[in-house]
Amino acid sequence: MNPDRARARASDGAQVREARLHVEIARLKDELAAARAKIADLESRADVDPLLDIRNRRGFERELKRSLAYMQRYGATAALVYIDLDGFKAVNDRHGHTAGDALLKAVAGELTAHVRASDVVARLGGDEFGVLMWNVAVPQATVRAQELEQRIAGVCVAHGTAQLSVGASAGVAGLRADLDTASVIDAADKAMYARKQQRRER
Repeated sequence: MNPDRARARASDGAQVREARLHVEIARLKDELAAARAKIADLESRADVDPLLDIRNRRGFERELKRSLAYMQRYGATAALVYIDLDGFKAVNDRHGHTAGDALLKAVAGELTAHVRASDVVARLGGDEFGVLMWNVAVPQATVRAQELEQRIAGVCVAHGTAQLSVGASAGVAGLRADLDTASVIDAADKAMYARKQQRRER
């Protein structure tokens, strides 16, 4: 074979292999990007309550941890409102879990509609909610928490011939840079139980 022709064929073969390699690299990059997007989506879903479409406890604790880290670095004021529904068990026992779920959705919607975009609403347990409020001191957050109590008390869900409603007790704890997530949640939880007792004694 003519040496020039052999070199040309070798060059053509190298170009073909290089082109195939570029195609394969592009395909692998696309697959990697798709895998990363899927992982991000799964991680995001893992932080969301599937029934209420708000953060679950895991997602809320992650947000709270980030908030405490932000406070340590930059300084800010924030408060955690811990809300427990009063009378929810009776709704479930009398009308069933479907009715209870509908009431939880309505409460979650009411909370989300009446906090600021910067605030974070989450379901912390069966009938317990948390609201992370930014740029408020405890006295201001307490006033807003009591407003949320009233909002929840005004929620009414039709179920057959029944009109379902619940009350709410909200406790407030201020965030401090020297606290961890468990300490903040525990303080707000205790404040909620104190508020519940206060409401019972009226």
